[in-house]
Amino acid sequence: MTETPLKHLAVIMDGNGRWAKERGLKRTKGHEQGAEVIRDITTYCANHATIESLTFYAFSTENWKRPKLEVDFLMKLLDRYLKNELKTYQKDNVRFKAIGNLEEFSKPLQKRIKETEEATKDNTKLTQILALNYGGRAEITTAVNQLISQGKQQITEEEISNALQTPYSDIDLLVRTSGEERISNFLLWQLSYAEFIFTPTLWPDFTPKELASLIKNYEQRTRRFGGI
Repeated sequence: MTETPLKHLAVIMDGNGRWAKERGLKRTKGHEQGAEVIRDITTYCANHATIESLTFYAFSTENWKRPKLEVDFLMKLLDRYLKNELKTYQKDNVRFKAIGNLEEFSKPLQKRIKETEEATKDNTKLTQILALNYGGRAEITTAVNQLISQGKQQITEEEISNALQTPYSDIDLLVRTSGEERISNFLLWQLSYAEFIFTPTLWPDFTPKELASLIKNYEQRTRRFGGI
């Protein structure tokens, strides 16, 4: 059984489009259902004994390549989600944090994000992190350039870690839904020694019950961190 408790869980939410297609629905319906699942999983993690941080891959830097109508819908869905979830964040004592290049979003959406962060900053049970317009390579590059601008000549791993947008902790477990087995430029630095679990379940069908089963799987693993 792992001696490292699950403190930071990361999730790549995949399969919304396929879920909708299988049901003869528009892709947007899959995204709407997926947003409901985010709430359920967040509430579960807020009540878990050891989980402190939960990071969702919500919108990557590559997602701008999708059709404009879908991207526009996702932006509206994010705004609506944050507006509706504020009560849940407060009820479950969840702090909200966004990472990624937020400057490419509309000013009203940026305002919504900042207001939600501010309103929940004192919550302590769980930090829910949404990776928005996020790319792992971009995050590392930005951190290194920031350190260089400070006059650093020799940069340490610790300094890079502290300069990243996600200094909360390294990832203990990464879960990706829909059967795809890749990390898609997500948290490249923080995933160095994470455990990976890939499930065939499409994200809109993912449940707290399945997550509990995956966590049990994690707890049975031996994490060596490069040792024996």
